[in-house]
Amino acid sequence: MVLDEDFNSDTDTTFGSNGNWFREVQLGGYGNGEFEMTTSSSNNSYTSNGYLYITPTLTSDMIGSDAVFNGYTYNLTDCTYNSTNPEADPGSLNTTGFDATAYYQSCGAVSNSTTGTIINPVQSARITTRNSASIRYGRVEVRAKVPRGCLWPAIWMLPVNNTYGPWPLSGEIDIMESRGNARSYPDQGIDYVRGSLNWGPLSFLNAVSKTFGWWTQRRTDYGEGFHTYALEWTDSFLRIYVDSRLHYMLQLSFNEPFFSRGDFPSVVQNGSEPIVLQNPWVNGTNATPFDQPFYLIINLAVGGTNGWFPDNAGNKPWLDNSPTAMLDFAQAQNSWYPTWGSDGESSSFVVDSVKMWQMC
Repeated sequence: MVLDEDFNSDTDTTFGSNGNWFREVQLGGYGNGEFEMTTSSSNNSYTSNGYLYITPTLTSDMIGSDAVFNGYTYNLTDCTYNSTNPEADPGSLNTTGFDATAYYQSCGAVSNSTTGTIINPVQSARITTRNSASIRYGRVEVRAKVPRGCLWPAIWMLPVNNTYGPWPLSGEIDIMESRGNARSYPDQGIDYVRGSLNWGPLSFLNAVSKTFGWWTQRRTDYGEGFHTYALEWTDSFLRIYVDSRLHYMLQLSFNEPFFSRGDFPSVVQNGSEPIVLQNPWVNGTNATPFDQPFYLIINLAVGGTNGWFPDNAGNKPWLDNSPTAMLDFAQAQNSWYPTWGSDGESSSFVVDSVKMWQMC
């Protein structure tokens, strides 16, 4: 066992230099156009009574509503962009070294009512075992309760090293993603959880649609109580399930190379530029790119422009392709903020335990 976390330590110990968890602090949207900033504040990630809480809060509670929309410069003085691998983030174009533009987009924001740019209206958290625990084949179990509201909780894994190239060339394992939207939401709300693999030969060519699945609760939902989200992973198969192997979201045999599994075209267009597709895993096995060490991430995102919340579903107050998507979301606060509930508990992503085993 490489990690056995029960969250009985206090917050400072859990996230301290000898703790298992590292807080990633950024506001650039993590390649998904997310509307939250992730902080190192104990308002957003903390332990209490043997549980980890990731809790969203309003930025306006700290700087005032007017500042969110105009005339304010917000700098994340403890931004972790430089200490994390930007290539590992979906959508990153940084493949050559320090990218000043990406750094400033990730670590600071300016609100300007003329241009429609705002300060991220929500604060949340993204924590990882990047510095403490990773596995190459093995098992992961996370016992957690998902939050209610227009929220995007996730338990997932990224490679320690981008052995085959930047995302998604080196893979991503999503053990659990969900939407906190009500069960009446038309595109799988809180009564669904999803597992998937992200992989592809180019930064804009992700074959996740070939390797995903979900499980659903018939009479209740995943915010009612705790469930165990699990990954079993060997060099010959990968299984993602909730509570029981019978409730699998994804069960995949590594019985063919991923490049052939993807059935990719031989030539793709990048704008007006044709690209002859190369197999980035040509020297690998049938498990490649899922044959390298991966570390664990637990985060709570809010909104986004990557399609996770489909346009025109459930009275969504923004459009993904709009240049003012985050502004439109913030201006609709009266529609989404009440879905969080008033107790702070129902909108929290609550984790009871995390276990990781490395296959011998």
